[in-house]
Amino acid sequence: MINDQWSKDIEEDLILLIKDWLRQTGRTQSELCQSLNLPSTRFPILIDFLKKDFFSGGIPKIANRLCEIENLWKKDEKDISKDKKKNIELNTSGQLDLLDEICEDLSKINFDK
Repeated sequence: MINDQWSKDIEEDLILLIKDWLRQTGRTQSELCQSLNLPSTRFPILIDFLKKDFFSGGIPKIANRLCEIENLWKKDEKDISKDKKKNIELNTSGQLDLLDEICEDLSKINFDK
C-alpha cells in the first residue's frame, strides 16, 4: 500500500535529496525545472510538481521521475559529446586540407631567384 500522507519531513528530505543529487550530477535546479517543463525554477513549484507524483505513486514515482530526468541528461551529454567529436574531426580535416593547399602553393614558388 502506498503511503499517501505528505508531511513536512518528507518535503524536507526530498529537498535535501534533490539538492545533493543536483550537486552530484553537476546540474542546477534551473536545469531540473526546465527538464520537467515547469513554468518556474523556484523550489516551491518543483516541490508542488513532485508532490503530485507522490500522491499518485508515492516515493517510488518521484524516484522514477528523477531517474528519467537523469537518463535524459546522460543521453543529451552523449549527443553533445558526439557532436563535439564530429566538429573536431571536421576541423582537423579542414586544417589538413588547408596545409595541403599551402604546401602545394609553396612547391610552385621558385625560391632560388
